[in-house]
Amino acid sequence: MTGQTTVRTAVRVHGRSAQRRALRAMLDALPTHGGRLLLAGEPGLGRTTLLQWAARSFRAGPVLHLGPGPDVNAHLTAGQLLDTLRAAAVAAPVLVCVDDAHRWDAPARTALARAARRLSTAGRVGLLLTVASDRAVGPEFARLPVVHLDPLAPARAAALLDDVTDGAAAPAVREQLLAEAEGNPALLVALVRRLSPAELRGHRSLPSPLADAGALAEAAGGVPTGPSAQARDLLLTVAAAGEASDGSDADAGLVRDALRRLRPAPGPGPGPGLGLGLGAGPGPGLGLGLGPDLDLGLGIDADPDAEPLPEQLVRAGDRLRFRSPLVRRTVHATAAADRRRAVHRALAEALDGGGHRLTALLHRSWSLGGTAPAPASADRLAATAADGAVPASHRMRATAYARAAELTADGARRAERYTAAAEQALLAGRPERARPLLAAARDRAAPDAVRGRAELLRGVTELRDGPVGDAHQSLLLAASLLAADDPAEAATAALAAADAAWAAGDLPACLATLAPEPPLRAEHPSHGPAAAPGPAARTAAAVVHDHRVGMRALLEGRLDRAGAPLGQVVRRGRTGDRPETLLRSAAAALLLGDVDAARSGGARALAAARQLGSDALVPQALEYLAYAELRAGRHPQARTHAEEGLRTALRAGQRNTAAHHRAVLALAASIEEEPDAVARHVTAALDTARRHGLAQAATLAQWATARADLGRGRPFDAADRLGLLVLPGPGRGHFAVWRLAVPCFVEAAVLADRDEDARRVLTDFADWAAFGADPQAAAQLARCHALLAPAEHADALYRRALDRHDEAGGDFERARTALLYGKWLRRRRRPREARGRLGTALAGFERCGAGVWAAQARDELRALGAAPRDPGTGAGTPARLGRLTPQQLRIARQVAEGATNREVALTLAVSTRTVDYHLRKVFAALGVRSRLELARMVGQAERAEEAQAAQDARGAGHQEKTGAQP
Repeated sequence: MTGQTTVRTAVRVHGRSAQRRALRAMLDALPTHGGRLLLAGEPGLGRTTLLQWAARSFRAGPVLHLGPGPDVNAHLTAGQLLDTLRAAAVAAPVLVCVDDAHRWDAPARTALARAARRLSTAGRVGLLLTVASDRAVGPEFARLPVVHLDPLAPARAAALLDDVTDGAAAPAVREQLLAEAEGNPALLVALVRRLSPAELRGHRSLPSPLADAGALAEAAGGVPTGPSAQARDLLLTVAAAGEASDGSDADAGLVRDALRRLRPAPGPGPGPGLGLGLGAGPGPGLGLGLGPDLDLGLGIDADPDAEPLPEQLVRAGDRLRFRSPLVRRTVHATAAADRRRAVHRALAEALDGGGHRLTALLHRSWSLGGTAPAPASADRLAATAADGAVPASHRMRATAYARAAELTADGARRAERYTAAAEQALLAGRPERARPLLAAARDRAAPDAVRGRAELLRGVTELRDGPVGDAHQSLLLAASLLAADDPAEAATAALAAADAAWAAGDLPACLATLAPEPPLRAEHPSHGPAAAPGPAARTAAAVVHDHRVGMRALLEGRLDRAGAPLGQVVRRGRTGDRPETLLRSAAAALLLGDVDAARSGGARALAAARQLGSDALVPQALEYLAYAELRAGRHPQARTHAEEGLRTALRAGQRNTAAHHRAVLALAASIEEEPDAVARHVTAALDTARRHGLAQAATLAQWATARADLGRGRPFDAADRLGLLVLPGPGRGHFAVWRLAVPCFVEAAVLADRDEDARRVLTDFADWAAFGADPQAAAQLARCHALLAPAEHADALYRRALDRHDEAGGDFERARTALLYGKWLRRRRRPREARGRLGTALAGFERCGAGVWAAQARDELRALGAAPRDPGTGAGTPARLGRLTPQQLRIARQVAEGATNREVALTLAVSTRTVDYHLRKVFAALGVRSRLELARMVGQAERAEEAQAAQDARGAGHQEKTGAQP
């Protein structure tokens, strides 16, 4: 190294929004009453930073920082401490900050905790404490409200890295720094500080290991240790076992056996075993040099005077784990090299013959020490990792391949093994681990097949969590590199490139990528005859080929040529068991508009991915399931799948997939009475979509916003938003999605007096309906024609639309048609027929959870003199608004939501003058003088009804439990 990088101080707190909200709530309340809060987190997560942020943010009074006094024998009692704090808060509220309270000695901690518990809510004293969670939180703090700190999310950690380096880190270096830091801010800063400017910019190779003992100890606040040599061996053994574990824990029986092998018992004689419930009995004790009675807190029949379990460890059943992952890594890295190798050798011996071949080989390779080439060990590791008959998770196989690569001298083979490790890391849902492995796989001497495979994985990673334009180019390069040696894999890369172009909304690029494939070669001049593929490989290749042919025909508008190959993909999904094949089956079914087959294929893909532990494929399976439910009009089911999909996508580091799930959630919420949820999901989806070029997710999110506007009686806003998506022009939405929003646009445009714009898009939509890929399109087309038709034709068109809905199914779209038909009938003075259609619409909306649309149906029924029961309030009309007529009530509610008089007139199909007249009557009846007062009164009345409904529900529950009669 040529020097250290100067690390800039972060200019802001990154992430921690939930924790800052909790702190802000306590600070805001201090002027009126006291509060207390405990911040807990492992070393390096930023407890002190948040404490300082709270101190800077508090403006209502002084801030006191308490620490243990210089005279450790002079302690305040709890009462004295309370008196001191209350006296300080007489003139103004006081915030008291105590950092690292766990470092105080026991009497001081006890006094502090008692004072915190006895703080009166009227005392205007806020007590904010921090403790490290790498050990058990002291019992004296157990009753305090706790805010936990977790590692930073990948995006937040990346923002912190850019902040402290001013964006100077090279992309490959950046990826490796983020992977090694694992979301720990202090470790990330320590790693950056360790590098020279040349290393940070990628001009020199990074040190190995990057997270060395010094950086880890700096982040952990020192080298963790135990009270004795035996405890330190136990800590090191658990830490070493965790290196080859799927989680952060280790099997207690394995630890026991390794410790016995690590250092034989000092002499013969009976004694208790470890007492781990794993067959321990008469025989040698731990054999750590202190006699047979030592149990380190692990035994069930241990001597009462035996040494307890080290405070850094916790036991759950037959598993041992560190409380802090950072401390585990630090224990392993800071141990003496010869002792660390001995522990790995002992673990390998304990695992031999026990059905854990891969884990044993990993520990044996680590017992060699360093990264000097060891061809025999590397070959055994790689061969075992590649053996599907060996039970191991994707994460374990990734670790084995990476270690094999470290021990491999040949550059091409090393690149191949790093690529295999990256593939397994991706399947495990760990893209942050895959990226640095792919960077390590770069070797100009590697053959095209190896480079192509690495580029394919890089492109798939970007497709899920990066700019999709970059993913498209990487996947095209992969297809080119793989074409000669592996045509089937080249076809897979090309189809993935088409997926990237689809996500970007680039139709020409999508069609170009789906161009006819070159004929497959049976042999390659440099490699001789190709090996005959197995049945699974032949099926996968056929699925890719058929999907590619059918998708291109579909995009070219040749449905007659698309149906057969895509149908074949769907049929193969009914018998397949590989998640990749099943995902293609679900995608093909969605292209054909077969929502039942899409749901079935998505569900099978989800089950297969979970069974194989392919965490990276679970979010995509849930995405297809959510889309299928949405297309079928089953919004609650779509919401359920999208919520789970969002959680799994974020865990797997797939921000692009998460954006698609957020768009589905926004569409589901747009029919419910949740405008805040729509706005939240739309904002999050668009944030990722705009940065990564996700045209499909952006179009869905914008459609959700417009549909929410339309449902809440704001047709002008809806028409403006939807016009940008569906009308011809450079801003038109995604080529495969914008047509789905046409029915909403036509409805909004008609209400906003934009009939000509509505007619402009109906020709395209008629072609789409005739295409047959959307089962709802025929009914929606008839509805659109009815909205634009003269009175003498509209009646028959509405009836035709309802007949088409009966054929296609779907409660929501049928209810929307019935609502529009009912409105039309009411305006034509046909109340009896209108009441029937509106009642049907209300039932359909309630059935599918479309609360905002159900409210429209109720308002229409009230305008006819009916009083439909509102399940949310238990009454037909809000009590405070009961003096209004049905028409006045409808106008009042819409005005309270922000609609203008003209918008209200268009929604209710009356003149603006009529709205003015009724609004004056509303103001007089309620005694209000402004729209703001009206909105406030409507809100208060509805909240009062909600409270009454909750009380009624509790009363009904009591009657049900007690059998009381009303």
